[in-house]
Amino acid sequence: MSGHGKRYRSSRESIDREQAYTPLAAVRLLKDMAPAKFDETVEVHFRLGLNVRHADEQLRGTIMLPHGIGKDVRVAVFAEGEKAREAEDAGADVIGSADLAAKIEEGFLDFDVAIATPDQMSVVGKLGRVLGPRGLMPNPKTGTVTMDVDKAVSDAKAGKLEYRTDRGANVHVPIGKKSFEERALLENYAAIVEEIVRAKPSAAKGRYIRQITVTTTMGPGIHVDSSITRDIAEELETATVSA
Repeated sequence: MSGHGKRYRSSRESIDREQAYTPLAAVRLLKDMAPAKFDETVEVHFRLGLNVRHADEQLRGTIMLPHGIGKDVRVAVFAEGEKAREAEDAGADVIGSADLAAKIEEGFLDFDVAIATPDQMSVVGKLGRVLGPRGLMPNPKTGTVTMDVDKAVSDAKAGKLEYRTDRGANVHVPIGKKSFEERALLENYAAIVEEIVRAKPSAAKGRYIRQITVTTTMGPGIHVDSSITRDIAEELETATVSA
């Protein structure tokens, strides 16, 4: 495996790997790093103190970030008849039923969100081995199995995000693009941190948020002070006044 490139090494050298930065300092470090040849996605990674082998310590939910994620979200909808027309009017990119399922089984995965009406779950259920590992399986808990197709498609297009713990009790969430203004990234970061704190399982024991890291698609990770979970955007106001 080849080593990291010059741009990555230069960015990494600007980071104190032993320090946990404030959210604002982390965002500024990230934005100051040498740019890639494309507008990188900014991601937040949480390492949580959960035992995900227990069902009551698993985390899963959805959130609408205040500034979106800067991505054109492609939506696939499993529906027929009136609900299929509703999906089309709402801007769904791919619509179908058994024909769409067959296409997916043949390798089609050119979509970011899958939505299904309840009557389609007998068709969608057979795609679990394909959609499940990719986080694309429709689920009533996240609003992607619903009769309100119009709202589900509109929310997905507006950047509604699903988050969930992986096998290592980590949560990975995009919060925008590197080109976003500081405030937009900071407010999106604050929103997801507040959501993770709000969603803490009642069965969780010990330290809940063990580590938070922000990074870009091609950049090194920056550790963020995980004790700062409230009034995050106010740090920007204070810094602006002090400047």
